[in-house]
Amino acid sequence: MTDNLEIVFRSAANVDCRRVQDLVFGVLREYGLLPDPEGTDRDITNIEMYYLDRGGVFELLEDANGNLLGTCGLYPLDNETIELRKMYFVKELRGKGFGKKLLERMIDTSRELGFKQIHLETHSSLKEAIALYKKYGFKPTEEEKLTPRCDQTYFLKLN
Repeated sequence: MTDNLEIVFRSAANVDCRRVQDLVFGVLREYGLLPDPEGTDRDITNIEMYYLDRGGVFELLEDANGNLLGTCGLYPLDNETIELRKMYFVKELRGKGFGKKLLERMIDTSRELGFKQIHLETHSSLKEAIALYKKYGFKPTEEEKLTPRCDQTYFLKLN
């Protein structure tokens, strides 16, 4: 994979669920975390119902040939808070600035949708992701975690 790779961002649909699950579950296993398709990861078994129909977003990053390279969702929790979920990339794409680009897109989209805060839950083994979140102003919180697999919770106030 080259550094000048052409990346396309597009909205996901249910036809993409299997590929999204394969990518997300592969990354989770890479970090020693277990996929949970009946619980925590149920949202990627029906992207349209869990994201789009609720007023959220689920985006894919693909190369020019349609190969799936990354995912990210915005899941409304209530009228003011949206949750950043399932931000994962294939290994070859990590460290090339795409996490930054996608996070900026998700922050901008959250504002455009009228949300006042972004919530996210993560695991301490995802050090690169945590560093990125902190760089963009996400602050740790002691809020109750909704996801059993996660051991850290962050939020970002949107102005």
